[in-house]
Amino acid sequence: MTMKSAKSPGHSLGDVTISELRVDARDTPRGIDSKAPEFSWQLNSSRTGVLQTGWQVQVRREGSTDVLWDSGENDGEHPFGHSYSGSLLRSSTTYCWRVRIRDEGASWSEWSSEGIFETGILDASEWAGEWVTAQDDTAGALYLRGSASLPEKIDRARLYVSSLGWHRLFVNGVDHTGPALVPRFTPFGKEIEYQMYDVTESLRPGENIVAIAVGDGRYRGRLGFFDRRNTFGHTLAAMAQLVVQSEDRSFTFVSDASWAGGSGRITETDPKHGERADLRVAEEDWSSASNTPHRLSPVRVLPAPPAQLIAEQVERVTDVARFRPRVWRSPQGAQLVDLGQNIAGIVRLRVAGPAGRTVRMTFSEVLDPDGELDVEWILTNPKKPWQQRDEVVLDGSEQWWQPWFTIHGFRYVQIDGLDGDLSADDVEGIALSTDVETAGSFAASDERLGQLWQNVLWSTRSNFVDTATDCPTRERSGWTGDIQVFAPTATGVVDSQAFLRRYLRSVSIEQRPNGNIPPWIPSERTGDASFITHLVSEVLGNSVGWGDVAVLTPWDLYRYYGDTATLERQYRSMQLWVRRLARAARRRGASRWLARRFGKHEQYILDSGFHWGEWLRPGEGFALLDGTLHGAALATAYFERSSRTLSAVARVLGRDHDRIRYLELADRVRAAWRAAFVHDGGGRIGEDKQDDYVRALAFGLLTEDERTRAADRLEVLIRDADTHLATGFLSTPLLLSALRENGRADLAMQLLLQTTTPSWLGQVERGATTIWETWDGGYEEAGRARASHNHYAFGTVAGWLREELAGIAPASPGYRHIHIEPLITEHLDWVEASVRTPYGEVRSRWEGSQDSGRIDVVIPAGTTAEIVTPDGSVILAGSGRLAVTWPASSTG
Repeated sequence: MTMKSAKSPGHSLGDVTISELRVDARDTPRGIDSKAPEFSWQLNSSRTGVLQTGWQVQVRREGSTDVLWDSGENDGEHPFGHSYSGSLLRSSTTYCWRVRIRDEGASWSEWSSEGIFETGILDASEWAGEWVTAQDDTAGALYLRGSASLPEKIDRARLYVSSLGWHRLFVNGVDHTGPALVPRFTPFGKEIEYQMYDVTESLRPGENIVAIAVGDGRYRGRLGFFDRRNTFGHTLAAMAQLVVQSEDRSFTFVSDASWAGGSGRITETDPKHGERADLRVAEEDWSSASNTPHRLSPVRVLPAPPAQLIAEQVERVTDVARFRPRVWRSPQGAQLVDLGQNIAGIVRLRVAGPAGRTVRMTFSEVLDPDGELDVEWILTNPKKPWQQRDEVVLDGSEQWWQPWFTIHGFRYVQIDGLDGDLSADDVEGIALSTDVETAGSFAASDERLGQLWQNVLWSTRSNFVDTATDCPTRERSGWTGDIQVFAPTATGVVDSQAFLRRYLRSVSIEQRPNGNIPPWIPSERTGDASFITHLVSEVLGNSVGWGDVAVLTPWDLYRYYGDTATLERQYRSMQLWVRRLARAARRRGASRWLARRFGKHEQYILDSGFHWGEWLRPGEGFALLDGTLHGAALATAYFERSSRTLSAVARVLGRDHDRIRYLELADRVRAAWRAAFVHDGGGRIGEDKQDDYVRALAFGLLTEDERTRAADRLEVLIRDADTHLATGFLSTPLLLSALRENGRADLAMQLLLQTTTPSWLGQVERGATTIWETWDGGYEEAGRARASHNHYAFGTVAGWLREELAGIAPASPGYRHIHIEPLITEHLDWVEASVRTPYGEVRSRWEGSQDSGRIDVVIPAGTTAEIVTPDGSVILAGSGRLAVTWPASSTG
């Protein structure tokens, strides 16, 4: 069969076009190793009410008109989740694909323009490159180079590179990596990414130089709370494989014993502690000169690591923004730089001075009360105050310099060692993050709420770098509890599907056979890890709310992206976690050892093991044992939540036996929870704290009468706190919704707009540009900062801004049906928001009051919506633009 541009059977839908062609949730991915890539697209039409009822995909190899795979005409309303099922794909091959759709009237559209994807290495047996390193382990970066002699004409060249440590690739002096921090942080004992580079334009006939620098990165650099080095290994290394195609043949060149390696200008390289470079050491001689520099010698060939080489599944880290800062002198005369925005990134600096002079940059998120740079709050080891510093030794010339293999969390920089004063033109702040598109927007008549949204966006950017992290400064670890609560919000802030899929893949790899999930992913634990790291990982891996990431986050991807593939891939992991909870509940925990008994419900009360609990309740600080000593109500509630969610997953996947089994388990746990922790008809629950009532209401654990009493008690607790929240990581995301859904929308708004600690706007009014780890940031204590000022966990409020204040929420998975019910409140004159869904962008704007007003919406093609107004009217709408007014609703 040949792809032709002739019209397909049936009359053509001239008013429907197809765009946003994606493969594996990415735009035009290159170097993928999926053997059954997943296709998605979006519809566009000026006609209202357009729906997809069928689809057809065709795939061909680039350069051929023959159809490699034709899906045939299929029924289906979803423009996503359709996987390739043709003949085996070839490695290192570019494929073109197109799609057409059938509408609700049984008419077929024109074929779309073609999308492209390119495969990487699909079979492990095709790897021929050897892992090479220097003869002696270098303290700084490892510098490697090899050569390839090429024929006169080159049609196509792909260079596949992987490394133990972060790498930077040059071909004949051309930088092909830029600021990307690759390979991405994965469980290095099991999986290591490789990167594919199109180097066609950088090659030339004859001799070519391939040069790779490798820094410590996550492989050898300092990691986590314990700030340990060498977690995954002591020796930096790299592997390269160059595949070149000409008209009549192909050539493969690989890293091997013919390469040279050694040290270079980067003398220290650590992702957390920073980088040190000596500009007196030449750069060009290593990356492009025909003669190998004397400091390099023949490499040492290493055995291939046991981990599987995998292709990238997420866009690379890149510079997502650049900042021109303010520069001034502190009261003590230090030269300070303020980007005006807290970021994760690096600084590009113009340096000049005598050869041998050292220039130092020290990074921090905050200043102290005297206006000096404050670094005390971040030091994990005050005896070694090196964290977040870069140094460069000058060579006597003036030039721009920036580090290659480190990243910092900062807004402020202190620069020492330069003569004279810098100007704003001499410094540039570079924000680094995974290159994912912004997926939503929010604005309101109260500008502080718009700033709050931006703060959440920047905390997301700062912690969506090489994996999901808690902060870009102190720990930089992938805490499971943080991403578990934030994932629903993240889907409307940035395009998170591929990023969260990658995280969940790491979760399933790191999960123990007994179901235990380490508290941070990747676990930073290998056979070389210390005893304390092993112990912490095992003991702290029991916690509910954290380990529940295995069940709740795949479900979030289904709710917001319609992602059934992730449910399939993670199903075994979900089962292991729920079974672990069930085993833990059968063990006698703290409550029962204290002679408390629960009768027939005994085996469904979870009061054993370690739990982080309601982490960081206001005023309680880092209450490490609170969740273990007083957390049975919380833990049992999460046991019920994950069991019921797993039943729902089984229903979606058609596993009816499992659906019934886990539903029965959830019902038993719910009954046990109610018997043990609900008193006075819902008037007293658990430990009688705000989060006990929030969780009970949000998880649906109460009867209707009990809900009323629980909501009453929650309001009393909030009023007793002088109209302040008293919730931590786990229940803050649920708080405002629980209030609105139980008739207390005005109280939710009062909490949202509160400006004294603890509050979101209190941070905004103090000049925050990101979300803080703690509600007060430490400023209540003599004005000195503590903890991180760039955490996204309390930024879950952005989800409420989008879904309830602006009113945009999925009524069915992936937003096929959309529910729009904004909270019209006297506290605001107008609110507008948008969110990018798998079908396209949804927009909502309202203005007015409860008595009268207007909602303007945009509904993407392929979807339907229900719009609910304050007077109770429900308007059903198809795709297109719509305006709804009240009290007498009219549409236009």
